[in-house]
Amino acid sequence: MPIEFVKKPGLVAYITAGDPDIATTREIALAAIDAGADVIELGVPFSDPLADGPVIQRASERALAKGTRLVDVLALAKELRQARPQAGLIIFSYLNPILRLGMQQFCEQAAAAGADGVLVTDMIVEEADEYLRHMQANNLAPVFLAAPTSPDVRLQKIAAVTQGFVYAISRVGITGTQTQVASDAETLVERLRKFTALPVAVGFGISNADHVAAVGRFADAAVVGSAIVAVVEKSTPQEAPAAVAKLVASLLEKREAAQAVSAS
Repeated sequence: MPIEFVKKPGLVAYITAGDPDIATTREIALAAIDAGADVIELGVPFSDPLADGPVIQRASERALAKGTRLVDVLALAKELRQARPQAGLIIFSYLNPILRLGMQQFCEQAAAAGADGVLVTDMIVEEADEYLRHMQANNLAPVFLAAPTSPDVRLQKIAAVTQGFVYAISRVGITGTQTQVASDAETLVERLRKFTALPVAVGFGISNADHVAAVGRFADAAVVGSAIVAVVEKSTPQEAPAAVAKLVASLLEKREAAQAVSAS
């Protein structure tokens, strides 16, 4: 099942679970949804987040220092699903925590928590048979990353097994805010359109309203992570939900303009 982005571009908001603590993460996620985020990517903190830049690395360190575990993230997902049943909910993790829990157990618990899907950053499509089998058995959407460096034959493989939406990496490298959307992003989305009718979300480096509007001219959604996590880092736990809500609202300020351009 594709994840519907009613307004274009949609907004996928990444949040590191457990930073600064699980209770505050819950309020941050709810605030982001209420401010307009279509999908929450609930990040499982990991000790070696190789795809992430320093902002999310620090968030993972803080969350782990508080003792946040995968089971805590799944429990939080269940609370969010109950509180905001209409929102998209993706569990975002590296493979190691999932393997420690057990692939079957993880998929069963993610489904029971009400997650729509899972994005495993370091899961490659060529080695995903067991993962895909358990995801399908539990009606979860596997979301894979597609990179500008991937040849068409690999993009076709990714598109064939991805559900929910395809996550297009706007540039090669780690996460983190950038001054502009990489030129590779539009070309990658055009290439993906040849192989899938699913929505395509663009992430890595999206951090302001201009970036979101720019992405909306050629993609279905923008993924914002480091900019949100940076706001959490700079805020007190009491301030963080409102600060994130303010950022999310600001990211969507130019969405109507982007819709008008894409429709013309």
